[in-house]
Amino acid sequence: MSTTSTVLIVDDYPDALDVWQLYLRGAGFEVLAATDGLSALEVATAALPSLVVLDLELPGLSGLQVAQALKAEPATRHIPLIAVTGHSHQHQLDQARAAGFSHVLVKPCDPDVLVATIHRLLDHGSIPAASSGQQNTTSR
Repeated sequence: MSTTSTVLIVDDYPDALDVWQLYLRGAGFEVLAATDGLSALEVATAALPSLVVLDLELPGLSGLQVAQALKAEPATRHIPLIAVTGHSHQHQLDQARAAGFSHVLVKPCDPDVLVATIHRLLDHGSIPAASSGQQNTTSR
């Protein structure tokens, strides 16, 4: 994977967004950011990032709706998506998988786990959603 891979991070919590951006830039990624679902769609469509990290609960369009819209468009359907959620209810995890997410992480997640997951998805393509989930999360 090139160290110039672009990651779009989408979270409506500004402090979390700032921290993730700093951490991912430090890990060698170019980072784009959005704070709501509509902005996420606009940025993803215009910039075609290498990967999108998407909070499921966003103002306006939810993360699930954004994922479905990205997967429905030929220009963006190939982009791996990582769902980040504060909830680990099986129903929500199943919805994320059905919407096209390659991986689901439960907040709070260790930044090293996020970076490792991004590298794995970019190096090897999409990991089957059935293999993702809580085993790759932290509960600090």
